[in-house]
Amino acid sequence: MKKSQWGPVTQLTFMPRLFPLNCFLVEDDHSITLIDACMPFVAKGIYAAIQATGKPLTRILLTHAHEDHLGAIPFLKEKYPDVKIGMSSREASILEGDHSLLPHEPQTPLKGGIPKKALFTPDFLIQDNDYIGSLLAVSSPGHSPGHLAYLETLSQTLIAGDAFQSKGGFAVSGHMKWAFPFPAMATWHAPTAIASAKRMLELNPTVLVVGHGSALLQPAPSIQHAINEAQLRLDRRNSR
Repeated sequence: MKKSQWGPVTQLTFMPRLFPLNCFLVEDDHSITLIDACMPFVAKGIYAAIQATGKPLTRILLTHAHEDHLGAIPFLKEKYPDVKIGMSSREASILEGDHSLLPHEPQTPLKGGIPKKALFTPDFLIQDNDYIGSLLAVSSPGHSPGHLAYLETLSQTLIAGDAFQSKGGFAVSGHMKWAFPFPAMATWHAPTAIASAKRMLELNPTVLVVGHGSALLQPAPSIQHAINEAQLRLDRRNSR
């Protein structure tokens, strides 16, 4: 496990060379919030990192309902029975097994590793622009319909989940990078992902961290370039 820190945000990285899995500890004066929970086999590593802070885990916030972002939750729930789990209402419905699309959504089938059976029930639902401590929830659909990013407002660190990837080349979700194609393969609707990327660029983060790959410092030029690339590829595909 590798640790990287920006203000109160610590990125935990597992398997960085093969298939990087990132989750994030956000520390305040009295407790820890975990954003995403990777896979079951890294649960003990996440637990050890939380224990090393000397503070209890009080919240788990999720970007979306894919298995590689949820796996450690059952183990952590055993260790911290009072922890509260939050996610968007849209992703909560998907987690509960409703894979139907809403009338206003692009009618493209869901993709990615959605659990066949929910391993937990969220304790609270998060809306766009909600504040949870120093974290601002940012609706960022595209990779999945109810995807959320979180802006840590003390450090201006944007925890973007799978809205972007940096492993295999930096890209907006849905723009295939053959060196690491998995996020694109699991993306629900690429045009929506581009629109969300534009919104996140407007937040002007000083650090961008993602579910798969390394962090970017002062990421605005890279985000803009990735948006341009994704839009160009989409336009070419649509013109055929």
